[in-house]
Amino acid sequence: MNKAIIPLLALALLQTACSTQQLYASGRNAQRAECVKLADATARERCLKDADMSYDTYQKETGTARNPQ
Repeated sequence: MNKAIIPLLALALLQTACSTQQLYASGRNAQRAECVKLADATARERCLKDADMSYDTYQKETGTARNPQ
């Protein structure tokens, strides 16, 4: 019985990681849509640069990256 639970837990963890990345991407897409609405070109470019940050870069900058051991 315990051997059947381990693969299910691993699958659940993988789905959570994927979901987190998908949520991040959705947030970035919403931010890009707001950036485009900005009238000031400099502010718009800065906003778009921030919105284009990859998920991996985000994790590194916020210290949320997982450290495989």
